[in-house]
Amino acid sequence: MSRKVILTCAVTGNAPFNPKHPSMPITPAQIADACVEAAKAGASVAHIHVRDPKTGGGSRDPVLFKEVVDRVRSSGTDIVLNLTCGLGAFLLPDPEDESKALPESDVVPVAERVKHLEDCLPEIASLDITTGNQVEGKLEFVYLNTTRTLRAMARRFQELGIKPELEVFSPGDILFGKQLIEEGLIDGVPLFQMVLGVLWGAPASTETMIYQRNLIPANAQWAAFGIGRDQMPMMAQAALLGGNVRVGLEDNLYLSRGVFATNGQLVERARTVIEHLGMSVATPDEARDIMGLSRPA
Repeated sequence: MSRKVILTCAVTGNAPFNPKHPSMPITPAQIADACVEAAKAGASVAHIHVRDPKTGGGSRDPVLFKEVVDRVRSSGTDIVLNLTCGLGAFLLPDPEDESKALPESDVVPVAERVKHLEDCLPEIASLDITTGNQVEGKLEFVYLNTTRTLRAMARRFQELGIKPELEVFSPGDILFGKQLIEEGLIDGVPLFQMVLGVLWGAPASTETMIYQRNLIPANAQWAAFGIGRDQMPMMAQAALLGGNVRVGLEDNLYLSRGVFATNGQLVERARTVIEHLGMSVATPDEARDIMGLSRPA
């Protein structure tokens, strides 16, 4: 019997993107349609951000999240919903005095960071257990998630019955994830997601993936993804090393150099590679069983 691989599609993301892309999902209707498209192409999970419908920029507006989730659920499409919980941690230090933050910073209390989860109650939400220097387009910022904030968010996830996807950008993040588990803040099967290839984070390489995989608890499920041109190579590598995978327009806009992709095309390519490697993509219900999620009523 072939191994079942959970295939997540991250349909839109939060970062700036090439404005020439003809079909980047921006409005709630477009993002919901992208989730349905991914499901039809064979994705097990949809990872969801929202964008300001007017500007196209990333947003954490709970109303937008609720509209996307309601649209997907009312479509009758079965796919595991995974909402980002990574926003509200963008610190822009004043270059003239780094003890002060620029007004464009967006660092908010835990209650505000999880408001959309309370409204939507997804099966999974990402918990980015990292702090570090990051770059999005021309914007350089500090992605600020203190251990105090992360513990408080993990507790709120528990109260809401939402499975945290522990998103890690470096080996030390995995060690803190293990600490959360030891403290009883993570219920059931732990989920780790490696982010590889982000500037100043863990590089997208086989060596990195193996090293980090070996830090993850034996009873945990893990996945990994690369960004840009590393998306498909890291997807194949994660599957070969016993992990789960992620593709989608959040991480990569192209099928090949200069050829824009759709979410459905990226899912189809990943599914084909997985099947050619002798494995198969988990259905949403199979993914729920693997991750220890309750099946929806």
